[in-house]
Amino acid sequence: MQPVEEERRVKTILVVDDKANVRTLVKDYLTQENYRVVTAENGQQGLYAARHEKPDLILLDIMMPEMSGYDFLRAFRKEKDTPIILLTARMEESDKVLGLELGADDYVTKPFGMRELAARIQAVLRRAAKESAAASEVLRSGDLMMDKGSHVVKVREEVVNLTPSEFDLLAVLMGAPGRAFTRMELLERMQGSAFEGVERTIDVHVRNLRAKIEADPSQPVYIETVFGVGYRFRSDR
Repeated sequence: MQPVEEERRVKTILVVDDKANVRTLVKDYLTQENYRVVTAENGQQGLYAARHEKPDLILLDIMMPEMSGYDFLRAFRKEKDTPIILLTARMEESDKVLGLELGADDYVTKPFGMRELAARIQAVLRRAAKESAAASEVLRSGDLMMDKGSHVVKVREEVVNLTPSEFDLLAVLMGAPGRAFTRMELLERMQGSAFEGVERTIDVHVRNLRAKIEADPSQPVYIETVFGVGYRFRSDR
């Protein structure tokens, strides 16, 4: 599919929330914004819908009966890297961090404004589209290989599944080996929205990346911490 055709295609959003009023409100608003919206009232229904509807993005509540948002993430991230935005009523930073650690790309705290939610959706979809439309470019470092065009990352010839945010972050770091990026620079390069806990969010994505690409995440050989600054990709690999 050509980039222009992809841009014009109506995007499907899956809303997974046990509150009927939330599902209705979000569906009505996003439908007016020209999205196709499907809904599910718990994680189990959400998994079924995600597998059959193949949404472009998922809005996921955390606290739900039968299967929580966390459990949904644990199961779904083994299958797909579809962008996921958490809808969370919890205010504790640890809850948001756990969601990011499990593979969420962003979060919106309830109660949220519909314009804010739409902006977050657009930012995440734009980031995913940018990656899929990118010209083929292969980056290599040691046992690590990234093909930006086909959106594939391999470590020792084994495919590694990354979320869109993790892929974008790795692309930024790997594309400029030896350069130290601040956390804010990384966020801007990833074209993300500004939200609470920015530095903590970048730290979580880096930790997730290390767990997937490093032989020993506690002694990383690819992504280095630059104390007092941020992170860099080692240039001597």
